Amino acid sequence: MIYREAGQFKTSYASDQAIFPIAQDRAVVLLALAAAFVGPPLLASEYWLQAILIPLLIYSLAAIGLNLLTGYAGQLSLGTGGFMAVGAYAAFKLTTAFPQVSIVLVFLLSGLVAAGVGLVFGIPSLRIKGFYLAVATLASQFFLVWLFNKVAWFSNYASSGTITAPDRAVLGVTVTGPSATASARYLTALALVTVFALVAKNLVRGRVGRSWMAIRDRDIAAEIIGVRPLRTKLLAFGISSFYCGVAGAELVFLYLGSAETQAFDIGLSFLILFMVIIGGRGSILGSVLGAVFIVLVPIFLTNAPHALGLRLPVALQKQIELMVFGGLIVFFLIVEPRGLARLWQITKEKLRLWPFPH
Repeated sequence: MIYREAGQFKTSYASDQAIFPIAQDRAVVLLALAAAFVGPPLLASEYWLQAILIPLLIYSLAAIGLNLLTGYAGQLSLGTGGFMAVGAYAAFKLTTAFPQVSIVLVFLLSGLVAAGVGLVFGIPSLRIKGFYLAVATLASQFFLVWLFNKVAWFSNYASSGTITAPDRAVLGVTVTGPSATASARYLTALALVTVFALVAKNLVRGRVGRSWMAIRDRDIAAEIIGVRPLRTKLLAFGISSFYCGVAGAELVFLYLGSAETQAFDIGLSFLILFMVIIGGRGSILGSVLGAVFIVLVPIFLTNAPHALGLRLPVALQKQIELMVFGGLIVFFLIVEPRGLARLWQITKEKLRLWPFPH
């Protein structure tokens, strides 16, 4: 009875097309954002902030970027880790070459660099698609990691090949580097993912998003009605790579502190892809839900035997975790192929009709 829009009249086209047209949705989202900005910095421990919440936010941003390309534009990509590496190394070079530049601007510039690289590797999408495009983007993943590993200039000729995040401040508060607190890094990551998620949501609801979905559903028909495949596909690659580049910069500067090329291997690309598939293709909320699932479920599986009083060998426990985690992924894909976002949508639809049957 609470989740009803009875009496909420729309008096303009803008109000009817709002992101959250129902007042209850707006209230819940605002309360959730307020709780996210206030609660964890005050209540969460250092472990929760540094090891769980910060990577969750960074992976959410990367999943949103990949979802724009794969979920909305229908262009399958396995090069997410490579584009994240471009953003990370670009941010490292910018901070060392221009120490006076704001770290927020560095994140944006590193995203632009990754967008340029994404445009280059998005050119094959004009001729190939599906599995063949996935193989082409997979080649970009291996090439970019190989490039950063072999060319010492990208790591400022460090003998170990490691890039390290220096101390940088925003409004007088250090948010990156060894001196930054976990709360400051968390709030920075949360602010960035909130802004970029809002931008992405508005983007897919406009002309650009409709063009992406037309290309995804039937590219020949989309071209007939006036959608330009060249511009549409390259724009999807560019914007997706921008998001992944910013996420890669955050991965080093807000989470790891220092990293080598192994941090951006093919495993990271598959991890982000799993988040999109589990959360729901073509859904901004699904990207966040997929990241929550991928990050939190393994932690739950790790602590479940101890909570039940079981003492298992570490190797056996890890194998059980992998089997259960894989089984859960298969289960969710069978129960709802459209992901967790679709399950959330069905739940809201049932709440709007409760207590009447659906």
